[in-house]
Amino acid sequence: MTYRELARAESPRGEVVLRERTDEDAAGPAVLELRVNGVFVMDSRETTTEQALAAAALSHVDEPRSVVVAGLGLGYTVRAVLTDQRVERVAVVEVEEALVGWMRDGTVPHGPSFLADERVAVVVADVRQAVAEAGPATYDLVLLDVDNGPGFLVHEANAEVYEAPFLRAVHALLRPGGAVAVWSAAQAPGLRESLSTVFGEAGGIPLDVRLQGREEQYWLYLARR
Repeated sequence: MTYRELARAESPRGEVVLRERTDEDAAGPAVLELRVNGVFVMDSRETTTEQALAAAALSHVDEPRSVVVAGLGLGYTVRAVLTDQRVERVAVVEVEEALVGWMRDGTVPHGPSFLADERVAVVVADVRQAVAEAGPATYDLVLLDVDNGPGFLVHEANAEVYEAPFLRAVHALLRPGGAVAVWSAAQAPGLRESLSTVFGEAGGIPLDVRLQGREEQYWLYLARR
């Protein structure tokens, strides 16, 4: 594999790097890869689980008019949400201002088109702050993809996003019949237990993926109000 750095930024949480990867054994264009503090976050080749996060969550809500996507990444989750014509507005919460800038200015080539939909509003903030400031019963669906899951944290402070006190705040901002979906890089029984504690019941969906020549399994956890 060969790499070419496209952008780099420092934030209070550390280093964010966007680079282009050429996989010598794979056909097609070069791959965009996002890393935070040297840890792989996602790339533009394997996006099925980001899209599955949106699809699975949307299937659990009858009227997902108002949606929160927590974690912009490279935009594939929000794009999948926007394919659902029931969705009237999407608040995308992303803590890294540089990443939002790269998506908007074309450093991420598909970024401007992903964010062009008039239903999208990008909020540069920590998801905990955004949830705390949201009014009760404001949203129909919350998608949480702010880290690699409770077992593979990029930022240790994000552990509380997967715990009951924060999930209670998410529960409060959901309308009746609303749902929360959480992406995890590995099976997370503690997360499922926390969701069940708050919501009464939660389910887990395993997703098999092939990532840079390796067989991996990611997980989605869902709960309804």
